[in-house]
Amino acid sequence: MPAYHSIFLDEAELPVIGNFPLLPLRTRTRGPAYVLPALPPSESDLDIDPNSESYDCIDEILSLFRANVLFRNFEIKGPADRMLIYGILFLSECLGKVKPTMTARDAEKALINVALEQFAIPGDASFPLNQAFERPRDRQDAEQLRQYLSQVRQELAIRLLIRLYPGGEGPSKVSPSTSDFCSNTDCVYSSGLVLQRESSWGKVYRCYMSVDISTG
Repeated sequence: MPAYHSIFLDEAELPVIGNFPLLPLRTRTRGPAYVLPALPPSESDLDIDPNSESYDCIDEILSLFRANVLFRNFEIKGPADRMLIYGILFLSECLGKVKPTMTARDAEKALINVALEQFAIPGDASFPLNQAFERPRDRQDAEQLRQYLSQVRQELAIRLLIRLYPGGEGPSKVSPSTSDFCSNTDCVYSSGLVLQRESSWGKVYRCYMSVDISTG
């Protein structure tokens, strides 16, 4: 069975910078993303229907993370798959910051810190996915992409915390963790990505991909 691809591949006229998609987000974080409607009272972040008008790429990243780590190869079929790859990489980093003994408050601090710290974007020498991602065409596009990715990172950190500490208590015993994927604390396997810590990207993971980048 092949790896799961993004359901947003079929989105028409999707705005992109380079070949990275600016997908709509359900978020209160300020930035350039188009904002989707908030969840109705009958739905929660933990069980949102993919057919809901509020379902976004953050929901997808969280829902596909555990399944896609089983695959060593990933064929990129379009820009939305690049969001999925980037999100899984960042989610892996976030999980590495949360320790089993942390309270919800401590975990929140750790996740927000990693979301807000300086990060590389496509085209930067330290960005680990440059073989599959195009650089922005100019400085203005680069700044817009950086602001958008900041929104993505913050929203992903917030929603991961909800899953790890449901009701503000925990951590949840059924939530994904890096120990699910690799017994070595220096690496995790994620969607065909072997992630290893390297000082050249600070606290961020260096990524070596086994992907087909000839399409998409």
